[in-house]
Formats: sequence, C-alpha cells, structure tokens
Amino acid sequence: MRRPTVYEPPALRRISFLAALDRLRQFSDLFVTLSLHRISVRYKQSRLGILWAVIQPLAMMVAFTLMFTVLRAAPAGSVPLPLFVYSALLPWTMFSGGLTAASGALTSHASLLTKISFPREILPLTYVVAALTDFAVAAVVLGAMMAWFGVPLTWTALWAAPAILVLIVFLVGISLLVAALQVRFRDVGLAMPVLVQVWLFATPVLYSLNAVKLSLPPPLYQIYTLNPLAGIVDTFRRAVILDQPPDYAALGVSAAIAALLLPAAYLYFKYAELTMADMV
Repeated sequence: MRRPTVYEPPALRRISFLAALDRLRQFSDLFVTLSLHRISVRYKQSRLGILWAVIQPLAMMVAFTLMFTVLRAAPAGSVPLPLFVYSALLPWTMFSGGLTAASGALTSHASLLTKISFPREILPLTYVVAALTDFAVAAVVLGAMMAWFGVPLTWTALWAAPAILVLIVFLVGISLLVAALQVRFRDVGLAMPVLVQVWLFATPVLYSLNAVKLSLPPPLYQIYTLNPLAGIVDTFRRAVILDQPPDYAALGVSAAIAALLLPAAYLYFKYAELTMADMV
C-alpha cells in the first residue's frame, strides 16, 4: 500500500530530485501501461494506422524534393535528394511530433490530474515514447531507401546512437517544461504550431550544417548552433548516409544544452505540479 501524498504550498526547497525519481520508479507500471496505451490508440481509428508514422516524413520529403527540383538548387550534392531530406526529417519529425503532443498532455487529461495521485510527468513522457516508436517505424523506410539508392551503411552510422540519445534527453526536457507552462499559460498551445514551423527552417533539414558554416561569419554560426536540433539532425544525417563523423563542436553544444535543460525543466515541473490540479 502506497503512502498518502500530502500537497503543500509550492516551494522549491521542498522538492527533492531523488524523491521525485523514486516516486516515478514506484509508478513504473503506470508509465508502461500508459505508454503502450498511447501507442495502441494513436492510430486506432485511422484506416492507415501505423503507416502515418511513415507518411508524414515521406510527404514532406516529396514536397521538398519537388521544391528543390523546380528551383534547381538541390543541397544534397552527390547524395540523392530524397535520401538527404528524409534522413534529416526522421529526427526532426520525432522531435516536432513528440513536442507538439506532449505540450498538451496535462491539459488534455484534466480529469486524471484532479482525481488520481500519480507523478504527473508520466503523461508527457508517454508521448515521448510514442514519438520514439514512430521514429523506429520510419527508420525502417530509411533503410529501404538506402538499399534502393545503393548507399551502404558504414561504421560511422554508430554516431546516430548518441545523436538520438541527445535528442531524447532534449525532447524529454523541453516536453516537461512546455507541458507545465501550458497549464498556467494556455497561449503556449496556440503558439506551438508557429514555433515548430519556424524551428524547422532554423534547423538543417533542407540544407546542410556545413553550408551554414560557410555562409555565416563565425559569431553568427556560433549563435546558430545554439539550436540543439542543429547538431542532432546534422550528426544523424552525416552518420547514416554521408559516412562522415559529426561536427563535434555542434554535437557537444546540443548535448550540453540538453543536459542542462533536463534537470532544470524537471525541477520546474515538480514545482508546478503542486498546483496543477487547481489550475488545469
């Protein structure tokens, strides 16, 4: 039998990371159950089902390919343009889809927050798990495309693992932060589509990070790499299809930002959790 939870006025000094993580561990069964539920019902009423995890990046790939073909300004060099774009859309789609869904995780489950006591971070975390599942499904198509275009998978592909790990850490951190903020400021949900759209064009999905490095003066390039998605997306594409090591500086900046954001976001989330049931 679990001990009763006592809610007090919010105060940062009462928040313990270790206690919060231990309570999250105690509710691991709920986290697994809700994650599996999230994945199973995500496309339950859709005729195409899990194929939507592939259709979204494929549709964007086709649109971008046609755009660059018409403009005759393909950024891919010797790599087939569809492969160049799709390989970057995979981590980007995981991030954008996970963030957009997780941002409303608390406000869309108001009845749970007001009736049941459990670690509230479970709700946005389940959307991160669902986004990671979509990524895994779409990655199968990337492998098929590489085989079709005759692009071999080399040992540099191992760099994709730390890139995705940094992406998960960053996505968890920003999802916790945005989900907690949306409980207090509903404008966050309205701003999210615009933010994601602008963020897409500020990330090297349609172009390479090297092109940005050559185009911008060093100070502006350093500012550009403060976008954590820049190092993540570029590393994934370099590793998987370009047979190149990552830009270590850009990936390091992404990892540092993700590592700093996660504990700060979790601390704010636990602070905001104390009054979520009253505000949702």
